[in-house]
Amino acid sequence: MDGYSVGQLAALARVTVRTLHHYDGIGLLSPGERTTSGYRRYTDADLDRLQQILFYRELGFPLEEIAAILDDPSVTPTEHLRRQHELIGDRIRHLQELAAAVERAMEARRTGMQLTPEEKFEVFGPDYQESWEDEAEQRWGDTDAWKQSRRRTGGYGKADWQRIKDEMDELNARLVEALTAGVAPDSEQATALAEEHRLHITGHFYDCPHTMHRCLGEMYVADPRFTATYEKLAPGLAQWLRDAIVANADRAERA
Repeated sequence: MDGYSVGQLAALARVTVRTLHHYDGIGLLSPGERTTSGYRRYTDADLDRLQQILFYRELGFPLEEIAAILDDPSVTPTEHLRRQHELIGDRIRHLQELAAAVERAMEARRTGMQLTPEEKFEVFGPDYQESWEDEAEQRWGDTDAWKQSRRRTGGYGKADWQRIKDEMDELNARLVEALTAGVAPDSEQATALAEEHRLHITGHFYDCPHTMHRCLGEMYVADPRFTATYEKLAPGLAQWLRDAIVANADRAERA
């Protein structure tokens, strides 16, 4: 007698014998033939039905619904294939969306910034470049400050970044006001503003002691891109802020 024993079918379909016995017990897949001794023999038609069952199971259909689908006399084999094609397409699109979401989450974890490119543009303005994030990680990725910043900013959303930017914009406006008013960078007013600048970094990103803040001040005049950021606010602001930061650090070290 041709056909497949329960063990042969289980091996062919990569399911367990227990699964086939269960399908038989609930009437989902019963062997089309039996030997004279009463052993199950599955036919090619049974194999085809098992393939259909496993397909729908892979897509998450419950066994009761699978039985109703396969036993519907109004659905032809061609219609089954067409439906399966549509379901596969839906699954592929869903998985692609999940993959994109995971990639966004990975990027957010890597950069510590949970914003889309559009949101970054909206919050930080048209001058913002995503390449700065990669460069920053290359320069400081192995430092404790970078790791601390990633931990803190990893949960920030658009509203958080907008609030942080608004705070910095307000502080920058007061820096410009002091500069244009002729306030000396080593004055009490200037060093108080420098201290606010340091505390803004400490409060939102990483612990920034005066020694580190001093290094940042030097970078504001040494790196043309940082200099340009402050010079766009007011000519001479980069050097003025650097001097105020140094004066504030000197005062803290003498205290």
